[in-house]
Amino acid sequence: MLSLWRNAARLFSSSAARAEATTYPFSKTALTPPPPSIAPPPRAEVGKGLMEYLHKTIPTAQKQKMLAELFSRRSPKQLMPGSVVTVTLEHAPNTFTGVLMSIRRRGIDTSFVLRNIVQRTGVEMQFFVNSPHLKDIKLVQKPPKGRLRRAKLFYLRTSPDKMSMLAAGRSA
Repeated sequence: MLSLWRNAARLFSSSAARAEATTYPFSKTALTPPPPSIAPPPRAEVGKGLMEYLHKTIPTAQKQKMLAELFSRRSPKQLMPGSVVTVTLEHAPNTFTGVLMSIRRRGIDTSFVLRNIVQRTGVEMQFFVNSPHLKDIKLVQKPPKGRLRRAKLFYLRTSPDKMSMLAAGRSA
């Protein structure tokens, strides 16, 4: 008899009624994103190919365009180490300009490191391309003589004169 009451209680306490509600009752400022415009492929519904599906749907269209233009190896507009780049953020610091020291290409987890000298102190910042705080990336200046010999310019940490020459657009 008790199990009959439990089964009946489970039927009436289903979460299906709560899933239909689109507004969030406790906060007027909370935003619920619309469902993705791309319908999940049949493989994703079964649980196969989930990561591939997420890599296509998680980044916004602006971030996907940024990844394809600036960080793809085949793009003519790709950023190269040694370039001077300005990054615009939503929070402080609002903009950061520096020499591009390294790029870590990992799909939607792509990141890059910029270095600048602020009040005679070296400042490095790492930015993730898919971060919601990152608004825009602008190329200020390409590296002198095109591509540099190294992909990671960590030697600039110990030689500030070389970094200032890169920022000035002169080659060593």
